[in-house]
Amino acid sequence: MSAVEFDLDAYLARIELSLAEGFVADIPLLHRLHRAQALSIPFENFDICLGKPIKLDAQSLQGKLVRQRRGGYCFEVNGLLLLALQALGYEARVLLCRVHTNGQSTGRTHQICLVKVAGQDWLLDVGFGSNTPTVPLPLEMGVKTSGFGMHYRLTKDNELGYVLSCLAEADTASQPLYSFDLGHVTPADIELGNYFTSTSPESFFTSARVAVLPVTDGQVVLLDDCLKLRRDGKETQLPLADDVSYLQALQEYLGIYLDVDYAELKPLFNSVN
Repeated sequence: MSAVEFDLDAYLARIELSLAEGFVADIPLLHRLHRAQALSIPFENFDICLGKPIKLDAQSLQGKLVRQRRGGYCFEVNGLLLLALQALGYEARVLLCRVHTNGQSTGRTHQICLVKVAGQDWLLDVGFGSNTPTVPLPLEMGVKTSGFGMHYRLTKDNELGYVLSCLAEADTASQPLYSFDLGHVTPADIELGNYFTSTSPESFFTSARVAVLPVTDGQVVLLDDCLKLRRDGKETQLPLADDVSYLQALQEYLGIYLDVDYAELKPLFNSVN
């Protein structure tokens, strides 16, 4: 990816991150970058609900997420993050993961970033919905990493490879989120996962409207017609009406502007089999 193909200045303006002249691509900047994008670009699947193809080339990602100020799901938001990392001089590449949140592992349908800084490997993920890690995670087994009130830990499984889990506050229970290995990922692997996830009736994203935006004291979570505002450990639920006010709520609470009629916004399939 060349500097010409990625507009770093426009990206930094989009996530409201300023860099000093002569900045160094180090670990503190990695944390700042991850936090800035997580707080600025929402996780959302509305183009899938509108029946639009999800394009992952550099021009399309920048057009939608930067210039149009939209969000996207993992292949988009983490794809954009990867471009930014590489443009900033980091050694970064894609990993594909199997999702475990429903009790069974999927195919490799979740994309994250692996970054090596000063000899240490880090995982960056800004696209896993309400369980999105809001800080970079060191690729170290058994280390508890916390951010924005969420807690994570990596373990190793003989069959699945690395397993990332979300921890309860007291560490008494954990929920496996996804598993992965460090094998090479090709563009065809990414396209295959993206196509299945954005078009298959077996995919969660074709049967529900979803959006998540972390905030400094919690997060805003949308699932279909229910908007949840989680702030300082408290949750407020706002039911949304099936009319234009739905689109207005997307813009007010999530910063998502859709220039469509409400009737166009529907899942592609009614339910997941």
